[in-house]
Amino acid sequence: MAIREIITAPDPRLKEISKPVDRVDDGLRALMDDMLETMYAAPGIGLAAVQVGVPKQVIVIDLARDGEPPAPRYFVNPEIRWASDDTAIYEEGCLSVPDMYEEVERPARCRVRYLDYQGEIREEDCDDLLATCLQHEMDHLKGVLFIDHLSRVKRSMMLKKLIKQKKLQEKEPA
Repeated sequence: MAIREIITAPDPRLKEISKPVDRVDDGLRALMDDMLETMYAAPGIGLAAVQVGVPKQVIVIDLARDGEPPAPRYFVNPEIRWASDDTAIYEEGCLSVPDMYEEVERPARCRVRYLDYQGEIREEDCDDLLATCLQHEMDHLKGVLFIDHLSRVKRSMMLKKLIKQKKLQEKEPA
């Protein structure tokens, strides 16, 4: 397993549309293992493959809290089969939009169909944080960041801060 570099906004690679995966094999499982290690090191609770420069429909999530054993989840080619009309608002952040958080409204519940780590077809009803996290990560597969759900003004302010942070980091001695 290896920790991969997480791409940060406004990098245009984050806008790339992810391609479906033909099959879950050892190579894809190695990618998912790397993604999980990268997510844990960041630290975060979800990561899409496109965030590490691989535009494939692959997501890893672990919602275990501090002190709980890891509970990794793998979603390959996820598709939302149903979403509730009722919504929930969560303060979201993103490893590709570091140190910035904002409330986003999404469907409170959804049913998702996907392939798991072994390539088995699964269908699951999700709610609460899992529903929000999964929808957030699935947005990445379509080239959408959580800041794209915000007003133009808020999004613009966040992007300006990110660009400023990147310039400061580039000036720091190695």
